[in-house]
Amino acid sequence: MPNQLLYYKEIWNLEYDGESFATYSGLLQPALFDGNECMLKIARRKKDTQANELMIWWQGEGAAKVLRYDQVALLMERAKGGHSLNEMVRKGHDTEASRILSRVVARLHTHRPPYPDNLVPLKLWFSELPLASAKYGGIFTECSRIADSLLDSQQDIVALHGDIHHGNVLDFGERGWLAIDPKGLVGERGFDYANIFCNPDAATATQSGRLMEQAAIVAAAAGLDQIRLLGWIASWAGLSASWCINDKEDPQKAMSVAKLAIVGLRALTVL
Repeated sequence: MPNQLLYYKEIWNLEYDGESFATYSGLLQPALFDGNECMLKIARRKKDTQANELMIWWQGEGAAKVLRYDQVALLMERAKGGHSLNEMVRKGHDTEASRILSRVVARLHTHRPPYPDNLVPLKLWFSELPLASAKYGGIFTECSRIADSLLDSQQDIVALHGDIHHGNVLDFGERGWLAIDPKGLVGERGFDYANIFCNPDAATATQSGRLMEQAAIVAAAAGLDQIRLLGWIASWAGLSASWCINDKEDPQKAMSVAKLAIVGLRALTVL
């Protein structure tokens, strides 16, 4: 990675502006490009570059603007605003954060085909959930059944960010709230709201009454059917829990969210 930092500094004529830091998907380096504050992201793995085309395709509408790119790295505008959705929730403004996230997602979904060629279909994205159902049963079987029903009846197909949460929508000052770090999927637009309910942390996500309260708010803000939204929440949380188990991480938060969503579904309809 240090050699790559030097490489991009030279080829893109960057001035590095602070210390680099690592995230799950890559190495980030604050930089100056033509005097403008930006962020260089160098992917760790090939799969982490697959959504770069989507960031470029959005052209800065609803997402951070891409200034330079190649098959490994993106140079993006830097979030310079002083607000944080995580902090907003901590200060008791959960509903305001949910509405901001809903507006950003809706803005991303206004982009129309042709989409980038490498977007992953939702059915493929969910391929591990039936395996978890067969292996573990219980909540995974319920989530898999709900997911199958939704995946077989998808509506409002759009290019999906795939990982919307309070840390992936940032304050870009005058440019407003914008998304970063997509996964790059394609499918029913309601799916993109599901991960909001697994965030920003376990205590908030599993707080009594929070999921149903925020689901009603997000459904109204996004023009979604609340029952389908709850179904996507349960499906996504089940898939997330299965990935946690595969990665030897704790699946309890995701499993708890899945259970809360299923309870909510039962309260609104007959499963």
